[in-house]
Amino acid sequence: MTQQTFNFTNSSVNYFFDASISLLPQIVAPVHAIIITDENVHRCHADKMIGYKTIIIPAGEIHKNQHTVNSIIEQLIALEADRKSTLVGIGGGVVTDITGYVASVYMRGIAFGFVPTTLLAMVDASIGGKNGIDVGIYKNMVGIIRQPGFLLYDVTLLQTLPSEEWSNGFAEIIKHACIKDASMFALLQQHSLLDFKTNNVLLADLVERNARLKTQVVQADEFETGERKLLNYGHTLGHALENEYQLMHGQAVAIGMVYAGIISQQLLQFEQLPELLEVIEQYQLPTNGAFDLSRAMEVLKMDKKRERTNINYILLQQIGKGVIHTLPLAQVETIIQQL
Repeated sequence: MTQQTFNFTNSSVNYFFDASISLLPQIVAPVHAIIITDENVHRCHADKMIGYKTIIIPAGEIHKNQHTVNSIIEQLIALEADRKSTLVGIGGGVVTDITGYVASVYMRGIAFGFVPTTLLAMVDASIGGKNGIDVGIYKNMVGIIRQPGFLLYDVTLLQTLPSEEWSNGFAEIIKHACIKDASMFALLQQHSLLDFKTNNVLLADLVERNARLKTQVVQADEFETGERKLLNYGHTLGHALENEYQLMHGQAVAIGMVYAGIISQQLLQFEQLPELLEVIEQYQLPTNGAFDLSRAMEVLKMDKKRERTNINYILLQQIGKGVIHTLPLAQVETIIQQL
């Protein structure tokens, strides 16, 4: 196990890499903590939550909404949670997003930490302090940036994941490699999904590498005024498709990365589109999908990255070098329409 503290604008976060969930009672005593998890995670890992008060929510992005938040808050009141309580989100991105959001608004803010149980949550969703909920089809429309007190990484928890959840997480890993780490992209080219699923040392190293990459980006720009926008590569169109078509997050992001790669090819002479497509397919993610462009553009108009009639689109100069490009929404629609 490796423990390291990372400092942010108003707080610090303790990361426990290559650790075990059995360490949790040493981080936060059961008497002071309340676990928030979902039905799927509880079914697989209930034995690891013994001794803790636990709130179980329905699984799935469809439940990442205010109704679920209200239900959790009502249960916290019933459990007599106070300002000294700590919420522990054990689960994937939906659980960590909701847990951080509830902790940020309950009694005007209480402590919280995460034990991510999906690859997507380990390398992306649990990191960086973005906590929030969806409003209808609009992803993360309501939320706050507030850092957890700790992140506990136990890659053995991933062994209960269905195959599609592994691919789901690799979309964010591919994204990180595309915008910031060409050598990691090469590593992905050299290995397969099966390699990472069957080799915990290789997997733990990859998880830590991605967690550190995203953390360093967030440290440099916690409130997304500059470089942190790079983390939205693939997400602009991806978010417009995800809830509308009930796609997994990684599937939507993969399609978004491909379209952003094509736009990069047209506008920035990006030459590595074939390699990008090959790696996305190598990790069992889609490279295309039929969708209603006019409907997608309507959703894009409400995207948080929009600035009046323009949108900050993340493009690639080359693998490992993402750039922020401000494009008129009309131009984005025209380019995609021609594809």
